[in-house]
Amino acid sequence: MSDFWSFFWLVFEIFFFFAYLMILFQIIGDLFRDRKLGGFAKAVWVFFLISAPVITALVYLIARGNGMVGRQVAAVAQAEEATKTYIKDVAGSSPATEIAQAKALLDAGAIDAAEYAQLKAKVLATQA
Repeated sequence: MSDFWSFFWLVFEIFFFFAYLMILFQIIGDLFRDRKLGGFAKAVWVFFLISAPVITALVYLIARGNGMVGRQVAAVAQAEEATKTYIKDVAGSSPATEIAQAKALLDAGAIDAAEYAQLKAKVLATQA
């Protein structure tokens, strides 16, 4: 029976250790994500996280917990916007848009009918 409780206590300790590590990494990530907090203040928080980790983590979560949510939401929104912009840049324009642009060039006299036909064939070939 003693082995069961030893194992149970070990599982309990490991769970809380990983929970603490997750909180610690969230706090450190939030510290370096915060643009309003100066470098000296960040260094002080990190110093106390190393020297008195549990108390400092609790104080940080109580004092700056609401700001953590806002900074995380802003970081996610910024990453999402960057992803959308990247996808738009990589995807390019639709075949209809490219043909319309080529037609506008033809109408403006920038290209002749043969070049227009070549551009149109190239756009249609990439879609097939």
